Parts: sequence; C-alpha cells; structure tokens
Amino acid sequence: MKMMGLYWLAGFVAWFPFEYLMHRFLFHFQGKSAFAQSMVFLMHGNHHEQPNHPLRNLMPLSVSLPLALLIWGGCVWSMGDGVGGAVAAGFLCGYVAYDTVHYSCHQFPMRLPLLRKIKIHHINHHYRQTDANYAITAVFLDKVCHTQCDRS
Repeated sequence: MKMMGLYWLAGFVAWFPFEYLMHRFLFHFQGKSAFAQSMVFLMHGNHHEQPNHPLRNLMPLSVSLPLALLIWGGCVWSMGDGVGGAVAAGFLCGYVAYDTVHYSCHQFPMRLPLLRKIKIHHINHHYRQTDANYAITAVFLDKVCHTQCDRS
C-alpha cells in the first residue's frame, strides 16, 4: 500500500512539467496552416482573447473526460492495474489542482501570499508578456526554463 502512495505521488509530480510543456509548446504553437491556427485558437487562443470569461478558464468536460480516460487507460495498459491506476490518479489530481488554481487566478482575488504570487505570475502571462510565464501551478519552472516574464 505504501508503494501505491509513491506511485500516486510520481503521477502527481509528473503533472507539473507536463502542464508547463503543454502550455508552452502546444497551447502557444505558431502553426502555419489555417487548420493548425484554428485548433490552437479552440484549445487556448479563445482563453487569451477573453481571459476572464468564466467559461474559458476551464477545459470543457467534453475534452477533459475523454483525455482522462485515455490517460487512465494508457497508464493501466503500460504499467498494470495497480501501478498504472495509482500513477494516473496522481496525474489527474495534479490536473484538477491546476484547473482549480487556473480558474481561481481569473475569478477570485487570491489574497494568501503564495496564491497571490501564483495569480500575479499567471496574469503577467496574459497582460504583459504572452511568450513567458507558462507555468501556472509550478511557477518555479519558468525560472528553471528561463521563460519568466522580463517586464515588471
């Protein structure tokens, strides 16, 4: 049982670099074709166009649920029921934490010091420098990857 907790933690920790990489390279992909540009707009561009719209701060369930099933199935298929289920559960908990924090950044004041820092970090991505501050829940990754906003 103790090992399952470690597998869950591994999945949870894996979420954070995944979040950063998806936001930086997929959600801000500069496609040349009209199809690629429209896909990026549907996934994320509409959120940048209306960043505080409450329906554009979360991934729709029509996308989230099939992706969750795909992630769960892929983990179970590649690692077995127990280990794969624990890794997938941790990863999906990381996703829920991200979605909650991201939604809160746009919809709530977030007055606690750490949450305020996260909010400012993300809001700077929207209003100061869209090619920086890609991390939302693990803001240290922008420092590590040299993608921190260079304007104050």
